Amino acid sequence: MNEDFLHGGALDIIAQRYPDAPMPWIDLSTGINPWSWPVEKCQPVSLAHLPTKSEYQNCVQALSSYLNAPSEHILLAPGSELLIRLLPTILNPQKVVIHSPIYGDHINTWTTAKCEIIETKSPLTYADSADCIVICNPNNPDGHAYSREELDEALNKLSAHNGYLIIDEAYADLYPDLSLADCAGRKGLIILRSIGKFFGLAGLRLGAILAEPEILKAMQDRLGVWSVSTQALHIGAAAYRDFKWHEETRSRLKSEIQKLDQILNSNSITQITGTNLYRFINIENAHKAWDVLISKGIYTRRFDWTNNHLRIGLPTNADASNRLAQALSLLR
Repeated sequence: MNEDFLHGGALDIIAQRYPDAPMPWIDLSTGINPWSWPVEKCQPVSLAHLPTKSEYQNCVQALSSYLNAPSEHILLAPGSELLIRLLPTILNPQKVVIHSPIYGDHINTWTTAKCEIIETKSPLTYADSADCIVICNPNNPDGHAYSREELDEALNKLSAHNGYLIIDEAYADLYPDLSLADCAGRKGLIILRSIGKFFGLAGLRLGAILAEPEILKAMQDRLGVWSVSTQALHIGAAAYRDFKWHEETRSRLKSEIQKLDQILNSNSITQITGTNLYRFINIENAHKAWDVLISKGIYTRRFDWTNNHLRIGLPTNADASNRLAQALSLLR
């Protein structure tokens, strides 16, 4: 288990380290939808048998329909983090260009792979020379979004010299028009998906890789036969098919993020980016600000690579919003 509380989602560790903070804790550290897909909609399943091929294919078909992606180019996995860590063992690139800043596991994984790494805000400009370009779309944490046209141009350049464009679409459920899932199977394109963020089911451990057959075969060999649990397959299939919930949730999150923006703006925080699940704010002496918020029982996401930014998730009720507003007022 990851005990780095900078990563977010380590409320148990935070509560132990700061026992005098007011209760209840408000966890705004993860960027995960706090109004998760209601798993009670899914009938209980027996865990007495191994996942069957039909259960697996049912979930693949559900995801295929949800993403408008060809099912033959989808491979399910126990979350996207494992996929991130396994990709270097399949691709073996020499030069990897990564959007910066980005979700930290991408940097950590490719650093361990001991290849040349270039971190840049403009990774697509390296499409003529890079073996791999790694991006999140939209980006975590700053929310930067690449257009389909930009990605298509870069992919054409990369595939011309057998390069790869790796797109982590963990937050693309919020903005379906950004996704290249419908292009799955194109030469050089690798897409990672996760049910954790938009669906709010991070603990289910269900993700997918969309890619060419040879990439999927190599990944399947590494994952093994029963890599996704029966429970994850059933809940995932039901969640992917709940189109009414998808639309209602996108609308709700858009409304809730506007409320968070109002809280931030009222406290003179105006340099704001991010997605509809969190805000990435520019704030002076961010580590001290994080300490102040922690002292008020509010857990946000700080970063070891910057002292000028925090990431703040969505408060779930009026009390949480009021406590956040009061705590932020202390930073003025």
